[in-house]
Amino acid sequence: VQLQASGGGLVQTGSSLRLSCAASGFSLDYYVIGWFRQAPGKEREGVSCISSVDGSTYYTESVKERFTISRDNVKRMVYLQMNSLKPEDTGIYYCNLPNFRGRSYWGRGTLVTVSS
Repeated sequence: VQLQASGGGLVQTGSSLRLSCAASGFSLDYYVIGWFRQAPGKEREGVSCISSVDGSTYYTESVKERFTISRDNVKRMVYLQMNSLKPEDTGIYYCNLPNFRGRSYWGRGTLVTVSS
């Protein structure tokens, strides 16, 4: 099982980025995938997740109306479209497979830096 996040970068406040999570080693169709982030000096927090069953989504309050999670099971990809970025969105973003055969898997993160 592998998850690889990409798409981070240095942007200005108000900009947009799209993060991608490439999944391999399991059938993406059947599993919830989440995005987490960790800001400098802070604990990792959940940002968003998407269901495997009906595509329903969850967002933490601070990113609602700005971030959109989506998935393409054929391409084995999960995306996080981030609009109207703020400095407080700065952090390392990780994609997560919360439960595959009793284990949680994390991908290598991608750094998002939003300058004011």
